[in-house]
Amino acid sequence: MIADIKNVETLAEIVTHEILNALAEENTQDMAGRGQSCKKECVDNLCVMTCFDEIGQVMSAGAERISLHLGTIPDDLSVAKYIDHTLLKPEATRDQVTQLCFEAGKYGFASVCVNPTHVKLCADLLHGTPVKVCSVIGFPLGANTTETKTAETRQAIFEGATEIDMVINIGALKDRNLELVARDILSVVKPVHEAGCLLKVIIETALLTDEEKQIACLLAKEAGADFVKTSTGFSTAGATVEDVALMRRTVGPLLGVKAAGGVRTREDLDKMVKAGATRVGASAGVRIVQSGSQIEKPAGAETPKTY
Repeated sequence: MIADIKNVETLAEIVTHEILNALAEENTQDMAGRGQSCKKECVDNLCVMTCFDEIGQVMSAGAERISLHLGTIPDDLSVAKYIDHTLLKPEATRDQVTQLCFEAGKYGFASVCVNPTHVKLCADLLHGTPVKVCSVIGFPLGANTTETKTAETRQAIFEGATEIDMVINIGALKDRNLELVARDILSVVKPVHEAGCLLKVIIETALLTDEEKQIACLLAKEAGADFVKTSTGFSTAGATVEDVALMRRTVGPLLGVKAAGGVRTREDLDKMVKAGATRVGASAGVRIVQSGSQIEKPAGAETPKTY
């Protein structure tokens, strides 16, 4: 008799779950025997094990994916939907990226935002969940060639990214070579929209005059971008309320505005949203959603895009 494939898959999941639990318990006992302790957190079938030494410092952290379905249990969805949960440090490890995905599923963030090398891992871990995978292109300087940005974009989408944050050619903008800036954005818009994905254009406000910020926003809007974004978080400064308000006035109510860089508290996020931001990039997403206060939606902005 031929076995039912779905029953086999279900049985495999159950067995895998039991094996991983047994290994986790064995590891916990082993660590305890060395004066260390471990803590396991699970959301549906994604579990993260964190082990601490005698003085409470983290010794290791890792996760196991044992199902295609990850439940979300947000503390405050009205806040979480604004946040791209971000880890773009060059030294980010596989375990840290896995932890990022675990947190994104747990709290219901709009996306995880990671470097291209981590896209496939995130896409695998977040498969079947509402959380999107966002990757950065031409990051953080924006000085890559147009051809490189295009190839990088196509690769990220192939690996599973559904949102792309690209950095403009900042030097070309300051040279007033607006044709190059526009061509740069258009080269990324095309593969992004062909794949049904979303594009955010990073203009790096800290390096621009107000006039240059407006020009950059208008170029992104005319090229068909879905969002304009303040910063990479790796330049001289991050997002400011004034820049977000300027960008919102420039692009109007329909385009998204993402504030990124230096948004670390719930108060920071509230101010950015009130100024017109519809997304916020933050590495402190968990702390933000766990803190108090209420989001006041700005009159000049549409509901955050979540597609």
